[in-house]
Amino acid sequence: MAKPREPFWLGGAAACMAVCFTHPLDQTKYRMQVLKSTDTMLRTMSRLAARDGIPSLWAGLSASILRQGTYSTARFGIHASLSASLLQCSGRETLPLSWNVACAGLAGGLAGLIGNPTEVVLVRMCADGAKSPQDRFRYGNALVGMVRVWTDEGARAFTKGLAPNVARSILMSVSQIATYVSAKQHLVRSAGRNDDIATHVLSSLAAGTVATTLCAPADVLKSRMQNSAGKDSLLRVIRSGLREEGPRFLMKGWTPAWLRLTPHTVLTFVFMEQLRKITQLQLFPRDAATCKL
Repeated sequence: MAKPREPFWLGGAAACMAVCFTHPLDQTKYRMQVLKSTDTMLRTMSRLAARDGIPSLWAGLSASILRQGTYSTARFGIHASLSASLLQCSGRETLPLSWNVACAGLAGGLAGLIGNPTEVVLVRMCADGAKSPQDRFRYGNALVGMVRVWTDEGARAFTKGLAPNVARSILMSVSQIATYVSAKQHLVRSAGRNDDIATHVLSSLAAGTVATTLCAPADVLKSRMQNSAGKDSLLRVIRSGLREEGPRFLMKGWTPAWLRLTPHTVLTFVFMEQLRKITQLQLFPRDAATCKL
């Protein structure tokens, strides 16, 4: 008997729930990426919170939720659908790791395309608090931002940072899956741990670290291109960054990115587990090597 397919919206719903807790870190990451300063994450966050108030750390939350509702729904949903289709066509009970990674890469690339418009609005709303008042976009919420971008700059503005965003999305999906699967397999099979939430957390910590490091350069380039209302090309952004800040600018915001991605990954898995219980679906296959995002 074939296993029932999980709802397409499951991963996106879990990610939307998780981002409500991690948005201040996400916001700080974007602000550090677009600012050309040497401030640390904590200094940046505390300085802006002292100036604008603690609630300001959640400014742009509507854009985060909209982004997760498009990007994460596509990433998790497409990956789950592709994996289920391959299992059905091949007659296998489990997918090899290479197949799982291929599904994740394809899902990540498509999700990067789908989620890029909302990413443009997210970056701008998060970065506004780090700018001088005259340079802010001042979008009231994510939907207003989408309309403003369309009317002020045209549909082409939604493609800003598309190439690095797609590259980042592919790297994110592949690095998270490969690292998570390998870490969980080692912990369950070699270290003798149970397939429980503690194991999921440890595996997610490894996945978050690898994914943050591999995705950092594409993430920085994407954020700077999307934050610009001009016509800065990818090559111009790279040249400017290397000239003014040196090669280390490609890792700018790594700490807040890691601090955001890791708890976000853990929370997403926890929420996915609860949502799957509600829909009477099993969170992960018994075989740790075949677990799917």
